[in-house]
Amino acid sequence: MSSTQDLPMDYSDYLHLPEVLGAQHPLSGDHHEMLFIVQHQAMELWMRLALHELTEAQRLLSVDEVRPAFKGLARVSRVMEQLVHAWDVLSTLTPTEYDKFRPYLATGSGFQSWQYRCIEFALGNKAVYTLRVHEGRPHEKDVLAAYGRPSLYDESLRLLARRGFDIPADHLDRDWKQEYAASDAVEAAWREVYRDPEKHWDLYELGEELTDLETTFRVWRFRHVTTVERIIGFKPGTGGTSGVSYLRKQLDIILFPELWAMRTGL
Repeated sequence: MSSTQDLPMDYSDYLHLPEVLGAQHPLSGDHHEMLFIVQHQAMELWMRLALHELTEAQRLLSVDEVRPAFKGLARVSRVMEQLVHAWDVLSTLTPTEYDKFRPYLATGSGFQSWQYRCIEFALGNKAVYTLRVHEGRPHEKDVLAAYGRPSLYDESLRLLARRGFDIPADHLDRDWKQEYAASDAVEAAWREVYRDPEKHWDLYELGEELTDLETTFRVWRFRHVTTVERIIGFKPGTGGTSGVSYLRKQLDIILFPELWAMRTGL
């Protein structure tokens, strides 16, 4: 009689489903906790893919492989759409249901997601205070590495400079850990691209891919704050943040400012 080790690889083996489906361990015994766990684990898996694609897109832009980078950027935008729709499921959780298992989260919070932090850093939101929650954690090195690298937008501006556009030197070689500061010269460069798309087609397409990405990221943030307010109101977050008021402030962050500002002057 053959053992399971002699069987050819199947669907479950390839996807490591025993490990994936065995990773849900509700602590409260409440029926609704499973939704919360599965939803957040699924979001982390989508973030895993988003980081995978963002990292490759950054690399491709850095070596002037612009068109191949478009595929990954478009994929990240579609991943963001999946993350947006994830809130549709989580919003079926009522305040009464959530309160039954919320104490078991203790100080655990989505604010501590190291993958989300790396996505933010890759998109240029280099807020130094967000590093604190990752100190001493297993993925601290990954977070710090993402913090110190040029962002996707930084690589895009370096590409514009290599194509002959007048990008300020302090936007091409700077401390990448610092938050991005908008520039009139960068805005003018993007405006030139958009005024003659046939001449600068791949850069024009890059601008639209970046705009698509920020658009879906903005929607994700909006759905996040709306879902949190629906479930916990204005209670403080479990991880020590102020909850909804903190998330609302995040809605004001603009990742690629000149791409939005230049549209008024076209």
